[in-house]
Amino acid sequence: MPVQKEHKEFHSVDMDGEGWHSPPGYPLEIEQKILAGSLDENHMTGSRTRLLRFKPGAYTTVPFVHDYWEEVYLISGDLVVGGADDTRHASSFSSNTYACRPPGVYHGPFRSETGCLLLEFHYYPNPSAL
Repeated sequence: MPVQKEHKEFHSVDMDGEGWHSPPGYPLEIEQKILAGSLDENHMTGSRTRLLRFKPGAYTTVPFVHDYWEEVYLISGDLVVGGADDTRHASSFSSNTYACRPPGVYHGPFRSETGCLLLEFHYYPNPSAL
């Protein structure tokens, strides 16, 4: 099944106004804005492109795992991965870094000291490719 998203030409993205909300299960200091598509995790279909932003000091407490592909590009700010209970096992990243994760990979927890902005792509694998 090919990726299905709506056609959108260049347009301004409101970085301060409407459309930002905390994803289910995330702290209020972490917000997303869906740019295109939708992901149906119950039926394991779809794809989405989103911005995810951490306010300064925002953090998650447990690792994440999901059944879709995820690509993440850190646009600005800092992101610390891991080390929720032990900072010796944490890795810090700054802008212009990238991650690509297949389904089933545990990742996180995450935190940001100064705040950060991420561009994320989520999509389910093509069933015929499995």
